[in-house]
Amino acid sequence: MNISVVIATKDRAALLDAALQSLRLQGNAPPTEIIVVDNGSTDDTRAVVERNAARYVFEPVPNRARARNRGIAAATGSHIVFVDDDVVVPGGFLAVHAREHAASIFPRVVSGPIINVPGPSDRPAPSAANYSGAFFCTCNVSVRAAALAAVGGFDESFDLYGWEDTELGLRLRAYDVRRVFAWDAYLWHIKPPQADTLDAALTKTIEKARMAARFVHKSPTTRTRLATGAYGANLVRAKALAPRSAQAWLAGVATSPRVSPALARFARGRLLDSVYVDELTRALARDR
Repeated sequence: MNISVVIATKDRAALLDAALQSLRLQGNAPPTEIIVVDNGSTDDTRAVVERNAARYVFEPVPNRARARNRGIAAATGSHIVFVDDDVVVPGGFLAVHAREHAASIFPRVVSGPIINVPGPSDRPAPSAANYSGAFFCTCNVSVRAAALAAVGGFDESFDLYGWEDTELGLRLRAYDVRRVFAWDAYLWHIKPPQADTLDAALTKTIEKARMAARFVHKSPTTRTRLATGAYGANLVRAKALAPRSAQAWLAGVATSPRVSPALARFARGRLLDSVYVDELTRALARDR
């Protein structure tokens, strides 16, 4: 077994540097190469990659699925590990992924806990709250390269934020790839509070809703509708609790310095829920 780690990135050189440094400090791992696909950065991403002795691939078209496919094409490993550019991994991370694949003759998807932290020096142990039932999440997942090739890799029509990894997971599941959740294959996902602005969250929410509609049209199954929230009861619930007419008021509460943090978080959650369902409903109708 040998491993190719694939990271897609854009304009996050400082976070990427921390991720690459942690990947360079792996113990007991099989032979490993690290491939960074630069998806159109304008910062010093290339210098960071080269300083950390990783392979640099440039993909100018802004598309996460396309970028990861470029990484897969460049990879020489029998197994591919996907992580995001804003993570830090413990010293045995790759060894655990390798161990779980070696434990079975059947192809596996291996994932582990993703622990959101405000900074790279915050490193709590995983807890029950970090369990995820997601079949395939590119923040922390590995799979045989042959299985990826068999199902055709990522669908590049998912050209905005969201669902491209979930959709690939659906095809891997249909190919009879099994999933294993390994508690000791955890990593820390850096989420600085100052970067989590409401504007950024709204942009991601709108894009994710549009890609959810694309996912539903490609795979109109109950599983897909439940995963994306594109089913009647959820659409009615969201519109009743936070109709479009309330969005401006919710945004005001979410960003007001005069309300409690708890109320601001509540308003923000309701706003994002409302915007997601609103955009999802429009996208489902538009893409018929």
